[in-house]
Amino acid sequence: MTASIIIGTLFILIAFFFQKNQNPLTKYMIYLKYIGVFIMFIGIFSSMFVQINPGKVGVKSLFGKVQNKVLPSGLHLINPLMDVTIFDVQTHNYTMSAIHDEGDKSGDDAIRVLSNDGLEVVIDLTVLYRIIPEQAPDIYQNIGENYNDKIVRPVTRTRIRDNAVFYDAVSLYSSKRDEFQQRIFKTIEADFKSRGLVLEQLLIRNINLPASVKATIESKINAEQDAQKMVFVLQKEKQEAERKRVEAQGIADYQRIITSTLTDKQLQYEMIKAQKEIATSSNAKVIIMNGKNTPLILSDK
Repeated sequence: MTASIIIGTLFILIAFFFQKNQNPLTKYMIYLKYIGVFIMFIGIFSSMFVQINPGKVGVKSLFGKVQNKVLPSGLHLINPLMDVTIFDVQTHNYTMSAIHDEGDKSGDDAIRVLSNDGLEVVIDLTVLYRIIPEQAPDIYQNIGENYNDKIVRPVTRTRIRDNAVFYDAVSLYSSKRDEFQQRIFKTIEADFKSRGLVLEQLLIRNINLPASVKATIESKINAEQDAQKMVFVLQKEKQEAERKRVEAQGIADYQRIITSTLTDKQLQYEMIKAQKEIATSSNAKVIIMNGKNTPLILSDK
Protein backbone atom coordinates (compact mmCIF):
# COMPACT_ATOMS: atom_id res chain seq x y z
CA MET A 1 0.00 0.00 0.00
CA THR A 2 2.73 2.50 0.97
CA ALA A 3 4.56 2.16 -2.35
CA SER A 4 1.36 2.67 -4.36
CA ILE A 5 0.41 5.80 -2.41
CA ILE A 6 3.92 7.24 -2.78
CA ILE A 7 3.98 6.59 -6.53
CA GLY A 8 0.47 8.02 -6.99
CA THR A 9 1.32 11.12 -4.95
CA LEU A 10 4.50 11.59 -6.95
CA PHE A 11 2.55 11.51 -10.22
CA ILE A 12 0.08 14.12 -8.94
CA LEU A 13 2.86 16.46 -7.77
CA ILE A 14 4.63 16.19 -11.12
CA ALA A 15 1.36 17.04 -12.91
CA PHE A 16 0.82 20.14 -10.76
CA PHE A 17 4.41 21.22 -11.28
CA PHE A 18 4.20 21.11 -15.07
CA GLN A 19 0.80 22.81 -15.11
CA LYS A 20 2.09 25.69 -13.00
CA ASN A 21 5.09 26.34 -15.24
CA GLN A 22 3.12 26.31 -18.52
CA ASN A 23 5.28 23.57 -19.98
CA PRO A 24 4.47 22.21 -23.49
CA LEU A 25 3.54 18.99 -21.77
CA THR A 26 0.92 20.73 -19.65
CA LYS A 27 -1.98 19.43 -21.71
CA TYR A 28 -0.96 15.86 -20.84
CA MET A 29 -0.69 16.50 -17.11
CA ILE A 30 -4.41 15.94 -16.53
CA TYR A 31 -3.91 12.31 -17.53
CA LEU A 32 -0.94 12.04 -15.21
CA LYS A 33 -3.17 13.23 -12.37
CA TYR A 34 -5.74 10.59 -13.17
CA ILE A 35 -3.05 7.93 -13.27
CA GLY A 36 -1.72 9.08 -9.89
CA VAL A 37 -5.19 9.04 -8.34
CA PHE A 38 -5.86 5.61 -9.81
CA ILE A 39 -2.60 4.18 -8.43
CA MET A 40 -3.37 5.63 -5.00
CA PHE A 41 -6.86 4.13 -5.13
CA ILE A 42 -5.50 0.69 -6.07
CA GLY A 43 -3.02 0.86 -3.20
CA ILE A 44 -5.66 1.85 -0.67
CA PHE A 45 -8.16 -0.73 -1.96
CA SER A 46 -5.66 -3.61 -1.92
CA SER A 47 -4.56 -2.71 1.61
CA MET A 48 -8.14 -3.21 2.81
CA PHE A 49 -7.81 -6.97 2.27
CA VAL A 50 -5.38 -9.34 3.93
CA GLN A 51 -5.04 -13.10 3.50
CA ILE A 52 -3.88 -15.29 6.41
CA ASN A 53 -2.54 -18.68 5.35
CA PRO A 54 -3.39 -21.95 7.20
CA GLY A 55 -1.42 -22.49 10.41
CA LYS A 56 -0.91 -18.77 10.93
CA VAL A 57 -2.65 -15.84 12.63
CA GLY A 58 -2.44 -12.10 12.08
CA VAL A 59 -1.83 -9.50 14.78
CA LYS A 60 -3.26 -6.04 13.99
CA SER A 61 -1.68 -2.78 15.08
CA LEU A 62 -2.76 0.80 14.36
CA PHE A 63 -0.26 3.62 14.90
CA GLY A 64 1.73 1.42 17.28
CA LYS A 65 -1.25 0.20 19.30
CA VAL A 66 -1.67 -3.59 19.21
CA GLN A 67 -5.21 -4.94 18.83
CA ASN A 68 -6.22 -7.83 21.13
CA LYS A 69 -8.26 -9.72 18.53
CA VAL A 70 -6.25 -11.88 16.16
CA LEU A 71 -7.04 -12.66 12.52
CA PRO A 72 -7.45 -16.42 11.89
CA SER A 73 -6.62 -18.06 8.56
CA GLY A 74 -8.67 -16.79 5.62
CA LEU A 75 -9.41 -13.51 3.79
CA HIS A 76 -10.23 -10.45 5.92
CA LEU A 77 -11.39 -6.86 5.31
CA ILE A 78 -9.46 -4.44 7.53
CA ASN A 79 -8.71 -0.79 8.02
CA PRO A 80 -6.20 0.13 5.27
CA LEU A 81 -4.12 2.06 7.80
CA MET A 82 -3.58 -1.05 9.95
CA ASP A 83 -0.40 -3.10 9.95
CA VAL A 84 -0.77 -6.88 10.16
CA THR A 85 2.06 -9.04 11.54
CA ILE A 86 1.89 -12.76 10.76
CA PHE A 87 2.65 -15.35 13.48
CA ASP A 88 3.12 -19.06 12.77
CA VAL A 89 1.06 -21.12 15.27
CA GLN A 90 2.17 -24.53 13.99
CA THR A 91 4.64 -26.72 15.90
CA HIS A 92 8.16 -25.29 16.02
CA ASN A 93 11.36 -27.31 16.39
CA TYR A 94 14.33 -25.83 18.23
CA THR A 95 17.43 -28.05 18.53
CA MET A 96 20.60 -27.49 20.53
CA SER A 97 23.31 -29.97 19.54
CA ALA A 98 27.06 -30.48 19.83
CA ILE A 99 27.21 -31.62 16.20
CA HIS A 100 28.10 -28.86 13.76
CA ASP A 101 25.14 -27.49 11.75
CA GLU A 102 22.69 -29.96 13.32
CA GLY A 103 21.09 -27.43 15.66
CA ASP A 104 19.46 -24.07 15.05
CA LYS A 105 22.78 -22.36 15.73
CA SER A 106 25.92 -23.41 13.91
CA GLY A 107 28.82 -24.91 15.81
CA ASP A 108 28.73 -26.66 19.18
CA ASP A 109 25.47 -25.49 20.76
CA ALA A 110 24.96 -28.33 23.27
CA ILE A 111 23.98 -27.57 26.87
CA ARG A 112 26.79 -28.08 29.38
CA VAL A 113 25.66 -28.67 32.96
CA LEU A 114 27.27 -29.66 36.24
CA SER A 115 25.88 -32.69 38.09
CA ASN A 116 25.76 -32.87 41.89
CA ASP A 117 29.06 -34.82 41.91
CA GLY A 118 30.82 -31.96 40.12
CA LEU A 119 31.15 -33.56 36.68
CA GLU A 120 30.39 -31.77 33.42
CA VAL A 121 27.62 -33.39 31.39
CA VAL A 122 26.90 -32.39 27.78
CA ILE A 123 23.24 -32.62 26.70
CA ASP A 124 21.78 -32.47 23.18
CA LEU A 125 18.15 -31.37 23.27
CA THR A 126 15.19 -30.71 20.96
CA VAL A 127 12.24 -28.54 22.04
CA LEU A 128 8.86 -28.91 20.30
CA TYR A 129 6.50 -26.00 21.01
CA ARG A 130 3.89 -23.73 19.47
CA ILE A 131 2.28 -20.34 20.02
CA ILE A 132 -1.12 -20.06 21.68
CA PRO A 133 -3.08 -18.21 18.94
CA GLU A 134 -5.01 -16.01 21.38
CA GLN A 135 -1.73 -14.98 23.04
CA ALA A 136 -0.07 -13.80 19.82
CA PRO A 137 -0.86 -10.07 20.48
CA ASP A 138 0.76 -10.30 23.94
CA ILE A 139 3.83 -12.01 22.45
CA TYR A 140 4.09 -9.32 19.77
CA GLN A 141 3.73 -6.47 22.28
CA ASN A 142 5.85 -7.85 25.16
CA ILE A 143 8.39 -10.11 23.46
CA GLY A 144 8.40 -9.42 19.75
CA GLU A 145 8.77 -11.71 16.78
CA ASN A 146 12.14 -13.11 17.91
CA TYR A 147 10.71 -15.26 20.73
CA ASN A 148 13.12 -18.12 19.94
CA ASP A 149 16.18 -16.23 21.16
CA LYS A 150 14.34 -14.28 23.87
CA ILE A 151 12.29 -17.08 25.49
CA VAL A 152 12.74 -20.59 24.10
CA ARG A 153 16.51 -20.81 24.13
CA PRO A 154 17.41 -19.06 27.42
CA VAL A 155 14.54 -20.57 29.45
CA THR A 156 15.32 -24.11 28.27
CA ARG A 157 19.05 -23.88 28.96
CA THR A 158 18.55 -22.27 32.36
CA ARG A 159 15.96 -24.78 33.58
CA ILE A 160 18.08 -27.74 32.50
CA ARG A 161 21.06 -26.40 34.45
CA ASP A 162 18.87 -25.71 37.48
CA ASN A 163 17.54 -29.29 37.58
CA ALA A 164 20.73 -31.15 36.65
CA VAL A 165 22.29 -30.38 40.05
CA PHE A 166 19.86 -32.81 41.71
CA TYR A 167 21.39 -35.83 39.91
CA ASP A 168 24.84 -37.37 39.67
CA ALA A 169 26.38 -37.92 36.25
CA VAL A 170 25.86 -41.70 36.20
CA SER A 171 22.15 -41.33 37.07
CA LEU A 172 21.62 -38.78 34.31
CA TYR A 173 23.22 -41.17 31.85
CA SER A 174 21.31 -44.28 32.90
CA SER A 175 18.67 -44.88 35.57
CA LYS A 176 17.38 -41.30 36.16
CA ARG A 177 17.27 -40.12 32.56
CA ASP A 178 13.48 -40.38 32.19
CA GLU A 179 12.88 -38.80 35.59
CA PHE A 180 15.20 -35.91 34.70
CA GLN A 181 13.39 -35.38 31.39
CA GLN A 182 9.97 -35.28 33.09
CA ARG A 183 11.24 -32.87 35.73
CA ILE A 184 12.65 -30.31 33.30
CA PHE A 185 9.53 -30.69 31.12
CA LYS A 186 7.29 -29.54 33.97
CA THR A 187 9.41 -26.50 34.83
CA ILE A 188 9.87 -25.39 31.22
CA GLU A 189 6.19 -25.99 30.46
CA ALA A 190 5.17 -23.60 33.25
CA ASP A 191 7.55 -20.88 32.01
CA PHE A 192 6.40 -21.23 28.42
CA LYS A 193 2.71 -21.09 29.34
CA SER A 194 3.15 -17.82 31.22
CA ARG A 195 4.58 -16.32 28.04
CA GLY A 196 1.97 -17.58 25.58
CA LEU A 197 3.77 -20.72 24.42
CA VAL A 198 2.79 -24.39 24.67
CA LEU A 199 5.56 -26.95 25.27
CA GLU A 200 4.51 -30.06 23.34
CA GLN A 201 7.54 -32.29 23.83
CA LEU A 202 11.05 -32.18 25.21
CA LEU A 203 13.47 -34.67 23.67
CA ILE A 204 16.84 -35.44 25.26
CA ARG A 205 18.68 -36.67 22.18
CA ASN A 206 22.02 -37.47 23.78
CA ILE A 207 23.89 -37.24 27.09
CA ASN A 208 27.70 -37.27 26.94
CA LEU A 209 29.82 -37.92 30.02
CA PRO A 210 33.56 -37.48 30.60
CA ALA A 211 35.56 -40.33 29.03
CA SER A 212 36.73 -41.73 32.39
CA VAL A 213 33.18 -41.88 33.77
CA LYS A 214 31.87 -43.44 30.59
CA ALA A 215 34.53 -46.18 30.71
CA THR A 216 33.61 -46.94 34.33
CA ILE A 217 29.92 -47.22 33.45
CA GLU A 218 30.64 -49.54 30.53
CA SER A 219 32.77 -51.78 32.76
CA LYS A 220 29.97 -51.91 35.32
CA ILE A 221 27.42 -52.79 32.64
CA ASN A 222 29.65 -55.58 31.32
CA ALA A 223 30.09 -56.98 34.83
CA GLU A 224 26.33 -56.92 35.40
CA GLN A 225 25.76 -58.74 32.11
CA ASP A 226 28.31 -61.40 33.05
CA ALA A 227 26.62 -61.84 36.42
CA GLN A 228 23.21 -62.22 34.78
CA LYS A 229 24.66 -64.77 32.36
CA MET A 230 26.09 -66.80 35.28
CA VAL A 231 22.73 -66.73 37.05
CA PHE A 232 21.12 -68.13 33.90
CA VAL A 233 23.73 -70.92 33.66
CA LEU A 234 23.26 -71.87 37.32
CA GLN A 235 19.48 -71.95 36.92
CA LYS A 236 19.82 -74.20 33.89
CA GLU A 237 22.14 -76.60 35.71
CA LYS A 238 19.81 -76.66 38.68
CA GLN A 239 16.88 -77.53 36.45
CA GLU A 240 18.88 -80.32 34.78
CA ALA A 241 19.86 -81.75 38.18
CA GLU A 242 16.23 -81.65 39.25
CA ARG A 243 15.21 -83.48 36.06
CA LYS A 244 17.74 -86.25 36.70
CA ARG A 245 16.64 -86.57 40.31
CA VAL A 246 13.01 -86.96 39.25
CA GLU A 247 14.01 -89.53 36.61
CA ALA A 248 16.05 -91.57 39.14
CA GLN A 249 13.24 -91.40 41.66
CA GLY A 250 10.84 -92.71 39.01
CA ILE A 251 13.12 -95.68 38.19
CA ALA A 252 13.56 -96.46 41.86
CA ASP A 253 9.80 -96.35 42.45
CA TYR A 254 9.23 -98.63 39.46
CA GLN A 255 11.75 -101.19 40.71
CA ARG A 256 10.28 -101.09 44.20
CA ILE A 257 6.77 -101.68 42.87
CA ILE A 258 7.89 -104.59 40.67
CA THR A 259 9.85 -106.18 43.51
CA SER A 260 6.98 -105.94 45.96
CA THR A 261 4.35 -107.41 43.61
CA LEU A 262 6.20 -110.36 42.01
CA THR A 263 5.70 -113.83 43.68
CA ASP A 264 6.99 -117.35 42.88
CA LYS A 265 3.68 -118.36 41.36
CA GLN A 266 3.62 -115.22 39.24
CA LEU A 267 7.14 -115.93 38.02
CA GLN A 268 6.22 -119.55 37.29
CA TYR A 269 3.17 -118.44 35.33
CA GLU A 270 5.21 -115.98 33.29
CA MET A 271 7.80 -118.72 32.60
CA ILE A 272 5.13 -121.11 31.34
CA LYS A 273 3.80 -118.45 28.99
CA ALA A 274 7.29 -117.85 27.65
CA GLN A 275 7.91 -121.57 27.17
CA LYS A 276 4.63 -121.89 25.29
CA GLU A 277 5.62 -119.13 22.90
CA ILE A 278 9.01 -120.79 22.36
CA ALA A 279 7.45 -124.19 21.71
CA THR A 280 5.14 -122.80 19.05
CA SER A 281 7.98 -120.92 17.37
CA SER A 282 9.09 -122.25 13.98
CA ASN A 283 12.72 -121.84 15.01
CA ALA A 284 12.59 -124.27 17.95
CA LYS A 285 12.84 -128.04 17.30
CA VAL A 286 13.68 -129.71 20.62
CA ILE A 287 12.85 -128.57 24.15
CA ILE A 288 14.41 -130.40 27.14
CA MET A 289 12.87 -129.62 30.53
CA ASN A 290 13.65 -131.02 33.98
CA GLY A 291 10.84 -129.23 35.78
CA LYS A 292 12.96 -126.80 37.77
CA ASN A 293 15.68 -125.35 35.65
CA THR A 294 15.33 -123.24 32.57
CA PRO A 295 14.50 -125.45 29.55
CA LEU A 296 17.12 -126.20 26.96
CA ILE A 297 15.97 -125.31 23.49
CA LEU A 298 17.70 -126.82 20.48
CA SER A 299 17.28 -124.99 17.20
CA ASP A 300 17.72 -126.41 13.74
CA LYS A 301 20.22 -123.66 12.92
